[in-house]
Amino acid sequence: MNLKYKLLKAVDIAGINFLRPIILLCYKEEPEEQIKKIGQQILVPLLAIAVFLGIWYVMSEEIQTKAGKLPNPTETLGAASSINVFAKRENMKEAAYAMTGKSLREKIEHTEARLNKISEELEDANSKVTRQKEKHKASIQSQTAPLYKEYDALKAKNKEAEETRETEIETMAESLQKGDTEGYQALLTLYRDSDQKEEEEKAALQMIKDRISEAEGEKSKGVAEALATQTFLAEEQLYLKKLLEHLGDDNRMNKIAAEKEKIAEYKTVLQAQTGKEALRTAKKIIRSEEKIERLESSEYAKPATLYYQVRRSLLCVFTGFIIGSLIAIPIGILCGLSNTFMAAMTPFIAIFKPVSPIVWLPITLIIVGGFIQEPETNGFILWLWDLPLLGEYKINPAFIASAITVAVCSLWPTLVNTALGVASIDKDHINVARVLRLNFTSRLFKIVIPSALPLMFAGLRISLGVGWMVLIAAELLSSSEGIGKFVWDQFNNGASDSFAKMVVVVFVVGIIGLFLDRIMIVFQRLVSFEENSASI
Repeated sequence: MNLKYKLLKAVDIAGINFLRPIILLCYKEEPEEQIKKIGQQILVPLLAIAVFLGIWYVMSEEIQTKAGKLPNPTETLGAASSINVFAKRENMKEAAYAMTGKSLREKIEHTEARLNKISEELEDANSKVTRQKEKHKASIQSQTAPLYKEYDALKAKNKEAEETRETEIETMAESLQKGDTEGYQALLTLYRDSDQKEEEEKAALQMIKDRISEAEGEKSKGVAEALATQTFLAEEQLYLKKLLEHLGDDNRMNKIAAEKEKIAEYKTVLQAQTGKEALRTAKKIIRSEEKIERLESSEYAKPATLYYQVRRSLLCVFTGFIIGSLIAIPIGILCGLSNTFMAAMTPFIAIFKPVSPIVWLPITLIIVGGFIQEPETNGFILWLWDLPLLGEYKINPAFIASAITVAVCSLWPTLVNTALGVASIDKDHINVARVLRLNFTSRLFKIVIPSALPLMFAGLRISLGVGWMVLIAAELLSSSEGIGKFVWDQFNNGASDSFAKMVVVVFVVGIIGLFLDRIMIVFQRLVSFEENSASI
């Protein structure tokens, strides 16, 4: 039974109470009630997700833009797979650049074998694309041939009818007598009827044209699948060729070995030289030795993958969140302790709280840029780049400006909730502190902060959520590496799957935001004295 209560407490602290009826059902506690709750808290949300996916799929077929069709769930999943494949391949290129010895030889053999095999597969894929296109073309021709025939026949018929009407109009016009009012009226009526019939005939022809265009614009599922296979194999072939380069001439150890061979040759030649020739050869030796030193410390120039950008965004948001919390918590405590200080801070809270991050970001970029004008030579930036773990993220002014923007925009919920928590402390606690004659520091850390922690963490939870939303916009506008920049790059990329990759990012951002919220819920529950804290 102890296990049951531990599990129930764990799901409650984690804010995943939808698992509670499953645990109780496993212990056969009110089975009918638990089954009902499982249906309500798990099956209904799953059904809602299924309905959402269905609506998304249907709407994606209807929404057409200049940038392409709205990707459906399947295409979005394919884009997510493409992002993952790209990251894996870049990791492999990075590993290949530094491979040596037996593992290098084995990797070359495996890559060459796969490259030979994929060449055959690509030839088959190309043939399949050609066959599918020819088949689709024949299918379209079989649909459009009778329509073209119908169009030509109707066009000839309309032309003949138009000539007949024109002859009739001309004949009536020639037979008119001056002053024949009824004759003129009849001519006008005949002319109007002719124009109306001509418009109707044009509309009938346009309808056939539209049917032809619809048939010719119909996409073939077989062609699309064949092209997708062809593209996938072509991309893999290009990747394998590049991988062989990193395993061969571009491999770090091979480059170093080549330079060492040059040095040995230069030293041999140097033995037989004097004067300026000897000086030139000595310079070559020095240059090669310097190149070897650079190669030994060099790393593969790996492009930023989405995984790297997610990690950098998380680093940025937590940096901003910590800065904001360090500002908000002390000010919030002072606001809660002193009505005078609260009155002094209220105008600033009211004015700065609603300001958009789009306004704050340019200001912070200007200020940070003023302090750090040359990042490549700035001592603080170079120190950050040399740090173990942090160094790989190449923190720059854009990163710092984004983090400060996150801090400025997200600190207000923490400040307000901390002030409310401190101001709501039970007066009895304060009286006990006075009786015990605790000094200000003791009262602060033993009574004020512990009592205000639940509301303080509620504010921190809101602040982290706000910071995560602000960060994406800040990265997008500042071109700081991160999820926001990934979205902007895809927007400007114009590739066939760019739209789908942007939709993937929507879910990535949402899922990460969910996990961040769950983390803060756990901390909030751990310091909360309430049994039923909000978990939404």
